[in-house]
Amino acid sequence: MAELKLIGAKYSPFCFRLELALKLKGIHEYEYLEQDLINKGPILLHYNPVHKKVPVLVHGENPIIESLAILEYIDETWPSSPSLLPKHPYPRSQARFWAKFADEKCAPGAWDTYWRLKGEKKDKAIEVAMERFEHLEKLIQGKKFFGTGGDDNDDEQGEGRVERIGYLDLVLGWIPLWVEVMEEIGEMKLLDPHKFPGLCRWGHKFVEVPVIKECLPSRETLVQYFTIATPMMRAHFT
Repeated sequence: MAELKLIGAKYSPFCFRLELALKLKGIHEYEYLEQDLINKGPILLHYNPVHKKVPVLVHGENPIIESLAILEYIDETWPSSPSLLPKHPYPRSQARFWAKFADEKCAPGAWDTYWRLKGEKKDKAIEVAMERFEHLEKLIQGKKFFGTGGDDNDDEQGEGRVERIGYLDLVLGWIPLWVEVMEEIGEMKLLDPHKFPGLCRWGHKFVEVPVIKECLPSRETLVQYFTIATPMMRAHFT
């Protein structure tokens, strides 16, 4: 295997999903290069001079940027089981659709509620974020995990498939812990278990999977980081 480096930040949910993908694939020999998201280092600027953002996966000397693209790269470069994306075209296209929806609508919506101080704009942002989470609640109904199937022996109808963690679970993996911390520091509630029972059940199961528990930053550490960083972040984003 060519030299592998992951340029990231342990508090970033977009980097967290890639650590999970590598470990699910059984890839443990890689170098993790922690970055300061405020004062960006030369290695990040070298490998991602366009966006200057984490994460970046460097395989050999080839940089791959954008976490969704990196997830697919990992899946295709190390195709041994477990696969992350479904094998068949239709469920594969659906996984990609919902991943894009999550990254372009759900994550920004949740962050928007967090940055805003109390008031009418914050209330409206919470309403919008919850409307977006409702789509995920419908999607998880009747399932243990979002990423089902994907094995070589699955047929087109998915008969005999085993529910397990896949691509979309990794994309949504920020929800259980990061949203909880946002709720605490942002003094709000986004994921009420009565309104989102399926999504909350999924979150509890997801973080209890051993490989995920191993990668997950502690809640206390994340709270401490966001408490310190929040004033600066709010000044930058508002």
